[in-house]
Amino acid sequence: MIEVLLVRTSLSRLAPGLASRPAAATLLAIAVAAVGLGPAASPAAAATIPAGAGSYSDSRPAGTSGPTTNTGAPVTPKLTTAARDKPVPTNDWWSSLAYQRYGDNPYSTPMYGHPLTYQAKASGLEVGYPTTPAVVGDGRQYEYAHKADLTVGLSGLNSPDTKADAWSDWTVTPYWADGSRTFRATIGHGMPFVYAKGSGGDARITTASTPTVFSDQGNVLGITVAGHHYALFAPTGSDWNVSGTAITAGLGGKDYFSLAVLPSTDALATYKKYAFSFVTGSQVAWQSTGGNVRATYSLTTEAKEGTERGTLQALYRHQWLHTTDALTPYTYVSPRGTMKVRESASFTTSQKNNGVVPALPASSGVDKARLIGYLNEVANASDPFSGAADTYWTGKALGRLAQLVPVADQIGETATRDKLLGLMKGRLQEWFTAGGASEFSYDKDWKTLTGYPASYGSDTELNDHHFHYSYYVYAAGIIAQYDQAWVADSAWGTMIKHLIRDTANPSRTDSAYPFLRGFDVYAGHSWASGHQGFAAGNNQESSSESINLSAGLVLWGAATGDTNLRDLGSFLLTTESEAITQYWFDADQQVFPASFGHDTVGMVWGSGGAYSTWWTANPEEIHGINVLPVTGGSLHLAREKAAIKRNIAEMERENGGPAQEWRDLLWEFESLADPAAAKAKWDAANGNYGPEQGESKAHTYHWITTLNTVGAPDMTVSGDLPTSAVFSKDGVRTYTAHNHGSTARTVTFSDGKTLSVPARSTATSTGPGGDPGPGPDPDPEPPTGNTFRLKSGGILTTATTDPAGADTVASADGVNRDGTPYRPTVYEVKKVNGKVASGVATTFRLRVDAGTKVGLAPQVRVSYDLTGDGTFDRAETFRYFATDPVNGWEEYTQASGTQATTGSLGELKNGTVRLEIWNALGNGTSQVQTGTDAAVLKIPYV
Repeated sequence: MIEVLLVRTSLSRLAPGLASRPAAATLLAIAVAAVGLGPAASPAAAATIPAGAGSYSDSRPAGTSGPTTNTGAPVTPKLTTAARDKPVPTNDWWSSLAYQRYGDNPYSTPMYGHPLTYQAKASGLEVGYPTTPAVVGDGRQYEYAHKADLTVGLSGLNSPDTKADAWSDWTVTPYWADGSRTFRATIGHGMPFVYAKGSGGDARITTASTPTVFSDQGNVLGITVAGHHYALFAPTGSDWNVSGTAITAGLGGKDYFSLAVLPSTDALATYKKYAFSFVTGSQVAWQSTGGNVRATYSLTTEAKEGTERGTLQALYRHQWLHTTDALTPYTYVSPRGTMKVRESASFTTSQKNNGVVPALPASSGVDKARLIGYLNEVANASDPFSGAADTYWTGKALGRLAQLVPVADQIGETATRDKLLGLMKGRLQEWFTAGGASEFSYDKDWKTLTGYPASYGSDTELNDHHFHYSYYVYAAGIIAQYDQAWVADSAWGTMIKHLIRDTANPSRTDSAYPFLRGFDVYAGHSWASGHQGFAAGNNQESSSESINLSAGLVLWGAATGDTNLRDLGSFLLTTESEAITQYWFDADQQVFPASFGHDTVGMVWGSGGAYSTWWTANPEEIHGINVLPVTGGSLHLAREKAAIKRNIAEMERENGGPAQEWRDLLWEFESLADPAAAKAKWDAANGNYGPEQGESKAHTYHWITTLNTVGAPDMTVSGDLPTSAVFSKDGVRTYTAHNHGSTARTVTFSDGKTLSVPARSTATSTGPGGDPGPGPDPDPEPPTGNTFRLKSGGILTTATTDPAGADTVASADGVNRDGTPYRPTVYEVKKVNGKVASGVATTFRLRVDAGTKVGLAPQVRVSYDLTGDGTFDRAETFRYFATDPVNGWEEYTQASGTQATTGSLGELKNGTVRLEIWNALGNGTSQVQTGTDAAVLKIPYV
C-alpha cells in the first residue's frame, strides 16, 4: 500500500497535474493506498558556464536546494566505485537503489520489474510475483503490491546498505557488501530470472513460508511458495538443501547461481535451458522510416556453463500487440495485463508513426475575424505569462503562446505571429542566462540540469524534468520553424540541447547526462518521480506532458535538420502512445482488473493504477491531466475513438454532468473522436468560460472548428514524413504535412496518396477515404477473397487499383538470420473471415531484387491469428531465395519450399494474416515489389 501522504501546503484546484508532486508538498486527493548535443561533459569550476549565447551555473542559487532526503538532508547517489562516474538514470523503475529518499532505508523501496517485484534488504533481494489484485482507496486504485515469496542472498549476508552497481536500458544490478561477503543480482523488466553472483558464503534462499518441492535434480530445484512456482539453479555439481524455509547450496568454488519464476511446473525443462545464460545488458534500437516506427529490444548474455546464449523475455501488452516474432504459450500476470513469453534474446515491434504537425490545417470553418479577436486577447495581454515564475508555470505559458504562432501565421497575421515569437524568445533568454531571477544550474553529483525557481520537487526530488522542459523544447521547435539564427548553437540552441540531454538524451556515452533519464524503454512510458521512493514503485500522472516532450523533439529535430532527434521523438511518442492507450485508458478493456470500476486512470504506478491525481479528486482533472497540453502532438489519442467516448462518458458520470472547469481541454479531447459533439459544446458556451491555464480561446476555437470541418484524425493512415497527418469526414480524407526542409519534397501516405510540399511550408490536399471509426488499426478495405496484394505502408489488400511501388528490406547486418525474422518488412490484413480450403496450401508470388549486392537471401514467413486476439496460431516459414548480384527483379515463390511450421490452421473469425519478409543473409538491403500482380499472397481459405 502506498503510504498516505501528509499535507503541508495546499494547491489550487486548477493546478495542473504532475505525476510526482513531492510527499512534503501535496496530498493525494483521495488518500490512495500507501549525438554531440552540447559542450564538454563536466562543467568547469567557474560559477557561470557559457553555452552559446546563453549560460548556466555550476552552483545553485542562494537559498535553494538540490536533491535531499525526506528530512531535507542533502543526498548523493548510492553507487559502487565502479559506477561512480556514470550518470544515473533517475526517474526509473529502480531509482530507489541509487536515491536514498528515506534516511532510515539504505536499501530500496519496492521495485516493480514485472512479472517479478523486488525489494532490497540487509540479507539480500526480496522477490515476489503478485498475481491477485487488490482494489483499495474506495475503489479508486488497483494494485498488485509487492509481497516477498522469497529472499535471495548468501548465508550470513548482513549488508549495511545496497548500492547500484551497473545498469543498462531496462536492467539493473544492485550490490551488497558486509565486509565478509559481496552479492550482486541482475534484474530487469520482462525478466523471469534473477541472475546472482556472490562471494564469501553459500547461496541462500529464504522462503516466506515452507516451500513444496515439486522437482529435485540436485543443482536444480523446483519449489512452490504462496502458490507461485520457482526454479533454483546452482552450479553443476552443487546440491540444494531444504531445511524449513531456508534453502542453501554450496557454490563449489563458483560465484554464480540463478532463480526463475515459472509460468507452470511443466515449464521447468525450458527454463533450465537458460539458467546459466546470464543477462549482462539490455539495449533498444529504433528507426523511423516510411511512416513506420520499428524498435528492436535486445539482451546481451554470458554463458556461465555450457554454450547457451539465449534467454526468455516476457513482453508487455503494448509490445506483443505489435510484434510478429514467435511467442511461446507461456504467460505471466502483471498490472499491465497479460505478459507473453518469447524464447530469444531479442524481439522487434513495428507501429505506424504517429505524426506531429505544428498546427491543424487551414479550414473553411474558421471565422478569421473571430480568431483574430481571440489571438489579440493573448498577444496584447498585460502579462502574457500570467505571473509565472518557476520552470513549470513558465513552461505552461510558453506552450500557450507556441500553439498560437502557426495559427496566426496560417491566417496571415504575421505581426501577431512575430509578437508572440518575440515574447517567447525574450522569456527563454532570461532563463537561459545565468545570474538572473531565473536560471539553470548543473548538479555534478546527480548529473542533471535544474531550473530555479523550481517547483513540485524538480529540485529536491528530481521530479518532472520531462514535464517542465517539454514546454521549452516544444516552444523552441516552433521558434526554429521561423528563426534559424535564434536556434543556432552559437545563439540559444545550445541551451535547448542541454534541456534535451537532461530529459531525453539519446547518447549512452555522454558523461554529463544519463541516457533517456525518465523514459523507460521497456515499460513504454516515462516515470515522474526522481527517487521512486514509494511502496507502489514509481508513478506517472500526466502522460500527455511526457508526450509533449516527444512531440517537441520531433518539431525541434525537423526544424533544425537533426533527423536523429526527430526520429527519437517519433519512437518515444509512438511507443508511449500505445502504453497510454493500454495502461491509462485500457482501450481494449484487457488490462484493468474486473473489480476496478473505472475506464481510465489518472495515475499509473509500478503496482497498478489510480483514478486520482496528486492534488484533487475532481473528475475533470483526473480525466484531463492525461490530455493537456493539446497540441499537434496530441493527434495520437485519436487512435482509439471508442475509448475517448467511454472516457468522456465516465467523466460526466463522475462529475454529475459536463465539464465546467477544464471544459476546453475536454472539448478538444472529445473532438478527436466526435468533432460535432465537441463543437456543439463550444457553441453552447459561446466563449463564456475561463481557459485552462495552458490553453487559450484562440487555440481551442481553432482546434474544435477545424476538426469539425475536416473530421477527426484518421490514424489508419500514416505519412512518410513525421510532420504529417490525415483527417477524415464523410468519405473525404484531408492530408496535411509541414516541410521544415530547404527543398520541396513529396510526402507519400500509406494509402497511396502523395502530397507535394514546398520548402519550409505546409501543404494540404483532399482525397477519397472514410473515417474508420473506433477500434485498433482497422484495414482500409474490407477483405473479401483469399488473394492479397502487398501494398506499401505494411498493408495486405484485396484492392487491385493501388499504384506499383517497392519497399526496402533491411540488411541482415552480416549475421545468419535464416529462419528468424530480423527487422522484417511486414504486411498485414485484419478482420479476415474464412474457412480452411481442403488440400490447399499458402502460396505467394513476390518480385525481389538485391541489385548488385552479393549473398542476400530474402525469406518469408506467413502467420495466421485466427481470432484477431494478438496471438498467432499458425506460422509458416519458407526457405530463403538466393538472389543474384545483377540489377533486375527475380521471382520468389513458395516453390522454394517450407522450412518450418508451427501451430495449425483453423477457421478465421475476424482474424489477422501477416506476411514478413527479411534478408536472411548478407550485408545489404534488397527490394520487394508492391502494388502489382507479382506481389501477391494467396491464403488457403474460402
